[in-house]
Amino acid sequence: MSAAPKEQPAGKLWGGRFDRAPDELFYQFQRSFAFDRRLLPYELAVDRVWAHALESAGILTIEEMRDTLTTLDKIAERATSDPAWLDISPAEDVHHFVETALVEYLGPLGFKLHTGRSRNELVATDFRMFVKEAAHEMLAAVARLISALVGQAERALGIPMPGMTHMQHAQPILFSHFLLAHAEAFFRDTVRLDAAAATADACPMGSGALAGCALDVDRGAIARELGFARPTANSLDAASDRDFALDYLYALAVIATHLSRLSEDFVLFASQEFGFIVLPDEFSTGSSLMPQKKNPDAWELLRGKTGRVTASLHTLLATLKGLPSSYQRDLQEDKEPVFAAHDQAVAMLAVAAGAVAATRPNEARMREAASDPALLATEAAHYLVRRGAPFRHAHEIVGQIVREAERLGKPFSALPLETLCKFSPLFAADFYGALNLDAALAGPDVAGGTAPGRVREAVMAAKQRLAALQVKP
Repeated sequence: MSAAPKEQPAGKLWGGRFDRAPDELFYQFQRSFAFDRRLLPYELAVDRVWAHALESAGILTIEEMRDTLTTLDKIAERATSDPAWLDISPAEDVHHFVETALVEYLGPLGFKLHTGRSRNELVATDFRMFVKEAAHEMLAAVARLISALVGQAERALGIPMPGMTHMQHAQPILFSHFLLAHAEAFFRDTVRLDAAAATADACPMGSGALAGCALDVDRGAIARELGFARPTANSLDAASDRDFALDYLYALAVIATHLSRLSEDFVLFASQEFGFIVLPDEFSTGSSLMPQKKNPDAWELLRGKTGRVTASLHTLLATLKGLPSSYQRDLQEDKEPVFAAHDQAVAMLAVAAGAVAATRPNEARMREAASDPALLATEAAHYLVRRGAPFRHAHEIVGQIVREAERLGKPFSALPLETLCKFSPLFAADFYGALNLDAALAGPDVAGGTAPGRVREAVMAAKQRLAALQVKP
């Protein structure tokens, strides 16, 4: 084996059929190395396993296999230590880059590695390996955000706030209950990430361009050596299947949507009208004109960047919707939206986790808002139910009382007993003792409810689920 690279022209992987070189504008237009170079570590891993497969099939001698493997290691080392090498490469794609480098070092031997395989299966394999690894990276990022939410919930135990539906005050809940609601959404995201990784966990190598490999290779062994659970079942499908990328992008789109909803809540809660939270300086900015401003820019940007991630899903769906069977060059457009959405979502989750952990709840303001007597109307209806009234009748009675209190300009809980009894004889003096914030919070004492004991249990359960999630391989 030569110690130094040999100067060889950068040939094409497909050039024998053509008399003339590609138009330069078209060649640059159809190149993908600018972005698929990101797959280089996976490409080299596949190449190493394929070199062993070719030796087993009698295509490479043991010495040729060893020389090839040594050179692949050199390519990996040089790509890491000398990024400019990749920057100046005229390679068409990552596969062309590796083959050109092999030929530079090994001469004609470098061409032998591509025996029996197609770029169609190579890119599908590399891309699946990326998605599997990306899903695990994303899982860790989601877990860090869940940990921040659960940590805040544990610290905030006992702080009440007004729960809302239709953005109107509804019933009192605990702030911890609110935080855990968002944590539940992100727990569901981990299931989608696992599913996307599982969809990607089949190895296309040995599928050829579409019909399968003509060499005697062990596809099961190749899949295992590359860390896949199984080989793909159909060579034609393996070349064009991008469901795993769609599944991953869908998981990212839902994560981004959950981040956007969390952001909207925190933007509202930080406003003077709510005042439920105090924005951390580290995740806020000010105004170039108004010196008093502290703006929730972290949350606003998270909300805004959601569109980029969801757009990536739509981009790939639009690419795939009209394709016939097998590989089509349109599929070159599959990687950029996945790479972009992955990078964006990782950054979004990191910022959200930091902002959640650094945010301080304004207990006094939330307690004040949660003490609004209007939030106890449901408790008043339950009082009548416990004294024998059908709930529908109790609901109507309390509604009439609230309307009367509004007419008089006072809270319904301040109406005298004689006034209440005009609406129902079931009211008694103990009504006023039953109508308080602590009783309203303690009432929903069911699994998943906002009763303080249940929320404490939910915090502990979330911590256990998080611990189990983080120990997954």
